[in-house]
Amino acid sequence: MPHADSPQTSDDRAAQVARLSSRTIPDWFADAKLGIFVHWTAATVPAFAPIGPDPFELAAEHGWARALSHTPYVEWYENSVGIEGSPAHQHHLQTYGPDYSYGRFVETFRQTALGADVDAWADLFAAAGAGYAVLVTKHHDGVTLWPSATPNPHHPNWTLERDIVGDFASAVRDRGLRFGAYYSGGLDWTFIGPSTGHPIDSMEAMMSAIPQSADYAAYANAHWRELVERYEPEVLWNDIGYPKAANMHELFEWYYERIPTGIVNDRFDFIGTIKGRAHADFRTPEYSGRDAIDNTPWETTRGLGTSFGYNAWATDDDLIGHHELVRFFIDTVSKGGNLLLNVGPNADGEIPWNQASRLLALGHWMNTNGAAITGSRPWSRFGATARHGVDALPVRFTRQGDDLYALVLGRPDANVISIDGLSDARTPERVEWLGRSGQVEWERDGDTITVTLPVRPADTAAVGLRLVGAA
Repeated sequence: MPHADSPQTSDDRAAQVARLSSRTIPDWFADAKLGIFVHWTAATVPAFAPIGPDPFELAAEHGWARALSHTPYVEWYENSVGIEGSPAHQHHLQTYGPDYSYGRFVETFRQTALGADVDAWADLFAAAGAGYAVLVTKHHDGVTLWPSATPNPHHPNWTLERDIVGDFASAVRDRGLRFGAYYSGGLDWTFIGPSTGHPIDSMEAMMSAIPQSADYAAYANAHWRELVERYEPEVLWNDIGYPKAANMHELFEWYYERIPTGIVNDRFDFIGTIKGRAHADFRTPEYSGRDAIDNTPWETTRGLGTSFGYNAWATDDDLIGHHELVRFFIDTVSKGGNLLLNVGPNADGEIPWNQASRLLALGHWMNTNGAAITGSRPWSRFGATARHGVDALPVRFTRQGDDLYALVLGRPDANVISIDGLSDARTPERVEWLGRSGQVEWERDGDTITVTLPVRPADTAAVGLRLVGAA
């Protein structure tokens, strides 16, 4: 068992956090806007979770006990099965019987992983207009998606023979995307959790399930260092905390020295469990966004439905609509955020059409309107309204240099659009309709600019306009 990094005092930690926080975050993250998350675990073999609200909505309405027992997250299947009376527990008994272990799903997954076409994944992510992709290298079930030199001490075969992490990193980089690695540093159910007879059925149980032994700290550190040395990820995307015994800040300093363009998320510290808090380059709200512009780097993450892992029971109607997804993305960017959008391949490694079509819808819209998104920054305000006839639609703003972009969220019912809320804008040199050559007719009256398009826009998620020199 490798040794853990040297322990640190609270004074050491504070000094390291201050030193790390002074680091300049590389521009590529703010420029990219769209990342693709991939949750592909052994839980995609049973591929079951109840269809319903995301866990945060469940928790807000019914408490965390209900959110955990009825979680729509397929990747939590092993834990859900361990909660007696839960939908997954009942499904497992009826479908597989009481003696069918999660380990049998792991064995199936190890075989199906051999044939997965990760190049097809990367083609799809590039077509969506993504700038980076983050792969789950080990989720809470403890199964590693690479043949690690540090095997699991409790389940030595809970690793893939095929190096999915290496294949994935090469595939996305070959298509111009940056590679990031997710690793569940806080939860590993082979140490504490359903595998050891302790399913997580409350927030208190979740907190106590973060292993704090020196052995686990060494194990997690060894994995992170191995991932960095082998695959050089430009994102370290940890989840649900980290053992207190591990010197994560020493890990970060080593990582930044090796990968100067690298960034670290905020989930090494789970709900402030580490005294003095952990360093982080960006924040990670889940299934939510921001109500206003936030200039602190952030990235919202969500699935296309309310699960990250593939749910065989989810229909097209259970996933976010194509136009709704594009508008959620635009709203996120207008407020200074990135979207890390998840796909969940099935056990064979196929990304189903109802997921792929939504990524293609993003890419289709970006092909025309990407100038308003990639490399953009928030303007002085994130939104206003656009009047078209007697109705109005929301508008979201971004800027690139001196150019202001107005994105009308929806299809106007006429070709004349009046955009309000432009008191901070300079009078534009000209106005352009993105994806069309030439300029359009426009006039300004106070803080309103009225644009007359040649025709009414076709059905679209959003109409993009460039106000040249107005930012």
